[in-house]
Amino acid sequence: MSRSDREVRAPRGARLRCRGWTQEAALRMLINNLDPDVAERPEDLVVYGGRGRAARSWEAFHAIVRSLETLENDETLLVQSGKPVGIFRTHPHAPRVLIA
Repeated sequence: MSRSDREVRAPRGARLRCRGWTQEAALRMLINNLDPDVAERPEDLVVYGGRGRAARSWEAFHAIVRSLETLENDETLLVQSGKPVGIFRTHPHAPRVLIA
């Protein structure tokens, strides 16, 4: 994986990458955690405290991003141990993301 794939910058503005603002909010929070301006060691996915990681690996990070970008307004993404494990059809008022 190239270094450019490992440097992420938090998106700004009103342009959506996802299919709804709820999904976009989750995506922006994830990416903001790894923005070099705020992350502790973004190249290692470490966001705080020397151990807290935003995802299990860079592959898992990119899989979470892809999942959020395609997640519909009646679906929920399940993230377990730092990687996406499933997308389930739920309903518009259900959480968009569950993290376990």
